[in-house]
This record gives sequence, C-alpha cells and structure tokens, in this order.
Amino acid sequence: MWVADNWTDYEVIDTSAGEKLERWGRYILIRPDPQVIWSTPRIEPRWQRPNGHYHRSAKGGGEWEFFSLPDEWNIRYKKLTFNLKPFSFKHTGLFPEQAVNWDWFSSIIKDAQSKNPDRQIKVLNLFAYTGGATLSAAAAGACVTHVDASKGMVGWAKENAASSGLAGAPIRWLVDDCVKFVEREIRRENTYDAIIMDPPSYGRGPKGEIWKMEENIFAFIELTAKLLSPKPLFFLINSYTTGLQPAVLKYMLETAIASRFGGQVEADEIGLPVSANGLILPCGASGRCVFKMN
Repeated sequence: MWVADNWTDYEVIDTSAGEKLERWGRYILIRPDPQVIWSTPRIEPRWQRPNGHYHRSAKGGGEWEFFSLPDEWNIRYKKLTFNLKPFSFKHTGLFPEQAVNWDWFSSIIKDAQSKNPDRQIKVLNLFAYTGGATLSAAAAGACVTHVDASKGMVGWAKENAASSGLAGAPIRWLVDDCVKFVEREIRRENTYDAIIMDPPSYGRGPKGEIWKMEENIFAFIELTAKLLSPKPLFFLINSYTTGLQPAVLKYMLETAIASRFGGQVEADEIGLPVSANGLILPCGASGRCVFKMN
C-alpha cells in the first residue's frame, strides 16, 4: 500500500463503527467511512468533543452538526495551502491520501527538469476537483491544464493556488466536460507529457452529460492516451469505486497505455496512517504508468 504519511496538519486519529476521527489543523471532525466496518472502543477523548460531525442518514446522504467550527479554515502540506470548508456529503474539499501521489509525480517532474532545464513539462489534470494535484505539479515546475465540470470547484482550486503563492503559476483553468475536452484536444493535435485523472464513480458534466465509472473508464483511458507526447513522463489514475481494485487499474493501464507507449505499470491501494493503533486506513486505489526518462 502507498501511504500518505508526510502530513503534519492532517491526521486520522482513530476509526470505529463506520466513522473516522480526524484532525484538520486545529479542528477535529468525525466523518463516515464505508471502509471502517470494525467496532472498537472509543477510548480517545476527542471522540466526545469534535468541532464537526457528519451524520449519515439511513435514507442516503446526511447532514453536518457543528460545534465551534469556522465556515472556512486552511491547512498546509509542505509549501501548499488548502482552504477547507465542510460541504455536501461529508467532504471538506481535500483528499489527504492523495498526497502520496503528489509526492510521487512531483519527484518525476523535478527529475525531468533537472536533466533538461529548458524543457516545458505539460501536465493535464482531469476531474481536477479543488486542485491538489494541479498545485503539486505546478509547484514542481510543470505547466498545468486543470479541467473540471464544476465551476465552483475550479473557483475553489484558484483560491487554493492564490493561498499557496501560485496565483501566477502557468496553470490553465477550464470548466468543461472532461471527455469532450479530450476529444477537442485530440482534434487540435495538442499533447501532454503527463496525465492525471481522478474520475468520479458517477457524475454529470456542465450540460448534464452522464458519467459512470465502470462503463466509461477504459474507453476514456484509451482516448486520453492519444494526448500523450512523444516523450511522456507518467500517467496516473485514481479510483474510489469499489469494483475497480488495483489489479483492475493495472490491467487497464497495461492494455491501453504500456502496450502502445511502453512504460512500467504499478497499482496499489492508497492509505492513511491511524495514530491510535499504527494501522493503515485504506482510502481507494491508484494506478501509475511511468515512462523511461527522455
């Protein structure tokens, strides 16, 4: 498992009975987690005094209950600053487990630039959410195209960029349906040295376009592969969909990417350490294809 264990402003304190106890900077949250199917004693006292608690409804969805939690606050990861706020369905605007991928591809970008300082490294980030991967790639020295169907998420990502001192970084911000954007980029004959995608299990584009992960993802990987430059660096896909295990991600990347472009494929679960017991909480999966440095 790839573990995001370099955080100082974020921590999974404990897990029990379908919930996780987290520290986000100064604030303690309790949020549901479907992976937490065990029930262990809640000895940690912060279970009893959270700043916010998301209660899942038996009918679906849920709602927040707040105890002295500000409307917005921020946390840092290395040189990046992320603005947080509790919003729909338990989210805060950040997936901390993704930091393990940020570190991975940042080192690839920096290594490529050290070997060729004049090279402009172009990264495409699809389903880019609030910009964690975008900012990490930009901070490493890449030119990034950030694409998400939600205008609100793109605006939030821009705020994170400004807070991180990256307002002037070479980032192209686009509100667009990812599939349609990729199709247009292929027609324009644009290419990218690295591609990151974090597709949702289910979603809708700006004009109501329906996305279902299991039905659409392989064809989309094949389509997006057409945007890889002649000297690509990496291809990364993340999954929070239960049916797409690491072995499935690896098979798709081997078939759609490595068989055509070469490269070494690996896939694994990603996770976060739990302070109370030293165990690792699984938080989805990632597949990576890294190409021989050119």
